[in-house]
Formats: sequence, structure tokens, C-alpha cells
Amino acid sequence: MRSVWALAVMAALSVLTASTTTLAGEPKQGGTLRIYHRDSPANASILEGATYSVNVPFMGVFNNLVIYDQHIAQNSPDTLRPELAESWSWSSDNKKLTFKLRQGVKWHDGKPFTSADVKCSFDLLMGKSQQKLRQNPRKAWYNEVNEITTSGDFEVSFDLKRPQPSLLAMLASGYTPIYPCHVSPADMRTHPIGTGPFKFVEFKANESIKLTRNPDYWKKGLPHLDGIEYTIITNRSTAILAFVAGKFDMTFPTHITIPLLKDIKSQAPNATCVVEPTNVSTNIIVNSSSPPFDNIDIRRAVALALDRKAFVDILFEGQADIGGTMLPPPQGIWGMPKDKLETIPGYGPNVNANREEAKKLMQKAGYGPDKHLAVKVSTRNLAEYRDPAVILIDQLKSIYIDGELDVVETANWFPKVARKDYMLGLNLTGNSVDDPDQSFYENYSCGSERNYTNYCNKEIEKLFDVQSQEIDINKRKPLVWDIDKKLQEDVARPIIFHARAGTCWQPYVKGVTIMSNSSYNGFRYEDLWLDK
Repeated sequence: MRSVWALAVMAALSVLTASTTTLAGEPKQGGTLRIYHRDSPANASILEGATYSVNVPFMGVFNNLVIYDQHIAQNSPDTLRPELAESWSWSSDNKKLTFKLRQGVKWHDGKPFTSADVKCSFDLLMGKSQQKLRQNPRKAWYNEVNEITTSGDFEVSFDLKRPQPSLLAMLASGYTPIYPCHVSPADMRTHPIGTGPFKFVEFKANESIKLTRNPDYWKKGLPHLDGIEYTIITNRSTAILAFVAGKFDMTFPTHITIPLLKDIKSQAPNATCVVEPTNVSTNIIVNSSSPPFDNIDIRRAVALALDRKAFVDILFEGQADIGGTMLPPPQGIWGMPKDKLETIPGYGPNVNANREEAKKLMQKAGYGPDKHLAVKVSTRNLAEYRDPAVILIDQLKSIYIDGELDVVETANWFPKVARKDYMLGLNLTGNSVDDPDQSFYENYSCGSERNYTNYCNKEIEKLFDVQSQEIDINKRKPLVWDIDKKLQEDVARPIIFHARAGTCWQPYVKGVTIMSNSSYNGFRYEDLWLDK
């Protein structure tokens, strides 16, 4: 349950951003927000991105049809707000979703926004347009959309094969901006054009990303900032020292570990810091198409070898969550109850017994004390990937697996795992919406670009469809829990833990809200302001 203090902070932030008189005064115009960025994104195209390293800096360039309220930490159906759509309605059979669009909105190059841009964006995502995305990690989100139709310049409809209540949630994700028809996907990678509060200025790989205020933004009086500058610093300790020294106004969102948070508070006691779940699971991906992990016994042995509590204690001083695919409660709406979770092999408290069972499975596969399995453990070259990968390698030694760390740069990581060019990997999976459809179809459906393990179970996929159509949330939850349990039992993508992480900002930065069940959706920054 969220603390009284946290609720009070949220309420105060809501008051600040409502442009009413407060003790801190009216929001001030001007100033450039300085943030460090944890690494250099492959390009600037959010629709092609598979990491929030892309949508943190570029979400402010765009708008969605709908968006989660940027001042409420927990995303839910009740916090959906209109953006480029002024309103929406479902047909009586729940198979058609129609949006009335906002008029008078202009792209950053001055051209008018119309329903054609919405159709172009989703035809691109669905693979129906002549132009193609180089990567399309969320194509599976729209498997149930037959077509996008327009009626005049300011009405657009999504015609569905069957009811899918979660479609609105996915349209509200920070990964679902509307792109202009008249700009090619290639140009959107290098010079994105949006309708949002900030205009793109430049992106110097491995150096910086700069945005400037959109003076013609359709939300009058916004943004308050003159611009945002992201300085790329891949060494987290160096970046934090720079923040403490006052060179940055804000840390990269949800980037601060629990131990490092203590250092910041001791060295910069006036800084505001919050810790929230990120809805990012740290998990194991295995290439189940190739030896040795095409052997289900070896995959099960890996899952049984995990001491999840040790990961949480070492990396988070106990402040992280153990769960299945969906974010654990209370911040997560769909996570399995603890008693159900602990019935899954490997999740019980007796780690030694689990590992003895794992050793038997390894011996069955031909390995043992005198014959170890040598594997490369691939992971992305970021501390939040490398650190748990080192712990994983240490734990796998207990079941005759000798791991060698294989570190991969960000620009190469997602293409590498998408083409299954690895044996075993330590991965972070961000769920950009706290909804089962997003996670199940994107990460576990047969043929999805982000199904990095090649897991394919047609019977489970049928269950995805059953839960997806259920409108009653209380009836849908048990369906989701049963699916999640089965995914863990199938060793589809063993979940180690769900992270909690900190974000800090200087005391003069006002209007910040950090999302508690999806850190991917809160980077519009249009009503942040600097009180200095």
C-alpha cells in the first residue's frame, strides 16, 4: 500500500501542475532541463525502439491518441486521458473503437495533423504500408486489428477481429506516438518530427541529445521549459557524481540503485529522490532452438538453480520484488498472489532442494561433476544488466554450468537477441503497459519479434485470447494468473526479480511524477518547471 507521505507528494505535484497558486508560486517559464542519459540509443525512432533509452529523450517530441495522466503514479484504465484524440467510443459489440481527433494541431514542420497520420502510423506498425520499420518490436500488439479507417480529417476507427479492451492501454503507452505520413521511417530515425511540446534539435551519438520548446504547441502555455539537454554518460558513478556536483538537474529516470541512493542523499541532502517499481523484470533468455538449450531438462535446471532472494539482497538490499511475468502487487494490478507463486518449481524457499533437483536434470542430460557445460552468458553493456549477470554465472556453477560473460553494446543488443544469436542471456524486459496483453503477446506469442527465446505454445496462445476478451477485471485476473504460472513452469523466460529503482532531482525542479507500474509512460515533461 502506498504510504501517506507518497500520497501527499502526489497530491502536491498535482496541485503544482494544475497552474493554480501554491506556496511555491506559479510555474515559471524558461530554463533548460539538464539530464544525463545512461547510454547512446541506436536511433531516435520510438516505434522501432525496444528500450526506454529511446523514449525517455524522445517522448516529449510526440503525442499519442491517448495517454496516461502524467501526474498520477499508477497507470490504470481510470487514468487514461485524451491527447490527439479529444474523445473515443466503443461500438455495442466492442469490436470498433472510434476516436474524434483534435483540430488545429500542427506537426513541427508546420504541416497539419489529420486522421491520415493516425492511419499511416498504425499501418506502419501493422506492416501494411509500403514503407517499413527496420525493427517492429510491438507489431504483435495489433494482431487483433483488422484495419484502420478514416472518416474525414478528424475521425479514425480501429476495426477489430474480436473485442480487446486492452487496446486503449497500449495506445496510451510511451511507445505509441503518432508519426507523420509525410516523413519517412528513415528520416524519423535521424530527425524526428512530432506534434509534441519539444522539437528535435540534434542527436550526437555517444555525446548528447537536445530538444527545444515548441512555440506552437497546441496545449497553450506549455511547455514551461525552453528545452531539454541529455548528456550521454555511460558510467553510472561518473553521472551520479556530476548530479551531486549540480551539473545536472535530474538523474536518468529509474536509474539509481538502492545503495547508490544512499550516497546521493548523503552528498546532496536537498535532492528529492523517490524509489518505485519500474515494471522491468530481470530474466533469463535461452535460445531454445539450438543445443544445448533445446533440451527442456537443461532449461528447467537453470530455472531451479536460481536463488532469487540472493539477487534481491545483493543488488537492492531487499528492496525488489519476486514474481512471475506480471508486476507483483500492490503496484502491479495483474501480478500473481504469493501463495500461487510459491507453488511454481523454483519459487519455493528451499534453494538447496531446488538445486539438488537441478543437478539430477543436468546429469540426465549428460553433465555432472566431471563434465561441466560451458556457455556464454550474453548481456547488454549496462550496469543493471552486467551486475545480475555476474551473480547468475556464480549461481549456475552450483549445477555444473560454467558461464563466461559476453558483454554487448546497446546498439547491437536487441538485434542480436532478436536474430537468436546467443546461447543464454541475462535480459531486462520492460513492460511498457501494466496489462497482460502487452506482455503475453509481445514476449511469448509465436513469431513475435520480441520473443527472444523462440518459445511457442499454441495452446497457451489460445488462452492469451480468452483472457484478452474478458471485460470484467475480476474475472480476467485468475485467467491471467493461470497463464503466468504456466509460462514459468514451461521455462519460457525465467523471471528472476522485478526491480525497484530511484530517480533524483534538484530541489528547484518542480512537477515531477515517476510512474509506479510502468516507467515507460511518464516522459512528456511538458509541465515540468525550474524554480530558480
